Amino acid sequence: MEEAGAAVVTAGEAELNWSRLSVSTETLESELEARGEERRGAREALLRLLLPHNRLVSLPRALGSGFPHLQLLDVSGNALTALGPELLALRGLRTLLAKNNRLGGPSALPKGLAQSPLCRSLQVLNLSGNCFQEVPASLLELRALQTLSLGGNQLQSIPAEIENLQSLECLYLGGNFIKEIPPELGNLPSLNYLVLCDNKIQSVPPQLSQLHSLRSLSLHNNLLTYLPREILNLIHLEELSLRGNPLVVRFVRDLTYDPPTLLELAARTIKIRNISYTPYDLPGNLLRYLGSASNCPNPKCGGFTGETYSGEDRPWRPQDAILHVAGQSKFPGAPAQKRVTSLCGGLVCDS
Repeated sequence: MEEAGAAVVTAGEAELNWSRLSVSTETLESELEARGEERRGAREALLRLLLPHNRLVSLPRALGSGFPHLQLLDVSGNALTALGPELLALRGLRTLLAKNNRLGGPSALPKGLAQSPLCRSLQVLNLSGNCFQEVPASLLELRALQTLSLGGNQLQSIPAEIENLQSLECLYLGGNFIKEIPPELGNLPSLNYLVLCDNKIQSVPPQLSQLHSLRSLSLHNNLLTYLPREILNLIHLEELSLRGNPLVVRFVRDLTYDPPTLLELAARTIKIRNISYTPYDLPGNLLRYLGSASNCPNPKCGGFTGETYSGEDRPWRPQDAILHVAGQSKFPGAPAQKRVTSLCGGLVCDS
């Protein structure tokens, strides 16, 4: 590492690292102009320029003339209120990191962004930790984007035009004020990771079940009271985060204060393991419990409903689901995934 106050040049000058040097826009302007002159005619093109945690209030003008091959630009942690027209000259830019600035006004992004070469080259854009109250329309024309991060802003909604980003694989919108998920979000065929945590979302549209590539869905700390059954069609889903929602808070409360009885657990064990028995093998109360209901609403199931299935004649409760899931259930109370079993009242039945 170089001493503090000096730029770090690595990999044959393919990367220029000026992180945390308290550099101002004026100082950077002169330095980049000098570097640009030096690099004219040089074989090794600058590919990565790292300028995070300095004192930049605007992009230096020299950025648009001396670094045509730049692929990564990091200006995070500065005091930028706008990304100027210099950005449009970076024709090969693939990654732009501008988190934790002061971006958010109508002129935060350069005019003509949607018509610039960046529309075809930019793949990763991180604008988290800024002041955006809405998703800029020009971002929705960046058709090559694979990762878009707008967490920790002041977004009120997700525009329906989000479906334009057909190459998107990761969408991070956590920590905003979003209340609704537009159905059009389900039209992103490549989306693997969707982060909508720490918002004010009250429901999930069933169209999200069309995200057949989705592997991780973060919905914790919202206002969800239910999930649509269609969510079970997300066959590649590996993570579903729901903590901090009324849905889970109520579930855990009921589980804590009203656990299943030993009678119920015994019946579940018999049903899950398909244990054969005769009337002489079991106590009378367990036999009555197992035989107290037989008509499941599921036409493929001949098992147990939850209306009056116990000697206590009480309705089925949420906690009756979690203790006997025989498979890889995505969330409490949901049928187990695919070929395993589905939940039916207090017991488990093949379907």
